[in-house]
Amino acid sequence: MEYAVVKLGGRQYKVSMGSIIEIDRISIKKDEEVILDDVLLWVSDGQVKIGKPILPNIKIKAKVIDHIKGDKIKVAKFKSKVRYRRAMGFRPLFTKLEIKKIEISPSDVKSIKSKKPLAKTK
Repeated sequence: MEYAVVKLGGRQYKVSMGSIIEIDRISIKKDEEVILDDVLLWVSDGQVKIGKPILPNIKIKAKVIDHIKGDKIKVAKFKSKVRYRRAMGFRPLFTKLEIKKIEISPSDVKSIKSKKPLAKTK
């Protein structure tokens, strides 16, 4: 199974081909493609590649499926003995992304394939 960990908006998401993730709203129109290039980790069939801090030769192609609103979050403030009570709420805005492809540059593939998988120790 091939997957990657990508950094978007200060958060990290584990993605694989065909997966759908919800991220904070981005200003890209529906049905357009996005290239995610802040890849922190890449794993494929026992081969692991870790970025320092990112992997420059790995890119992830994703498609914007929809822009949605999240569930309502209620926030309440209260101070005892002074009759202070405030309640408000908001709905966060999200963008749904479908991961189409994880692209690796050809030179990177050769170096990864030539290395042996890590041996299991007892």
